[in-house]
Amino acid sequence: MVSTDPFLISRRRELIAQAARHALPTIYFSRDFVADGGLISYGSNLADGYHQVGVYTGRILNGAKPADLPVLQPTKFELVINLETAKTLEIVVPASLIARADEVIE
Repeated sequence: MVSTDPFLISRRRELIAQAARHALPTIYFSRDFVADGGLISYGSNLADGYHQVGVYTGRILNGAKPADLPVLQPTKFELVINLETAKTLEIVVPASLIARADEVIE
């Protein structure tokens, strides 16, 4: 499992290549890793998080006190699967998991 870390994000392609080289099934926190050839990702929807930042900024600019605003946690999560990578690793992804995925890369 590759977690959220600036160092790891900056070396995304290298990590994906090493996982493939050693035939390691790996899960990532962001769809970007899967789009670049990683196996699977599950994590919060970053676009939704950025949207919430904009909403909060608007509320503060309209006079809300930051201390009075509630702390929000992600509510939208996405599952992305790369079937081409799964095939290369000789992993059979269950149809039930594919059906639940938000995005399937073939």
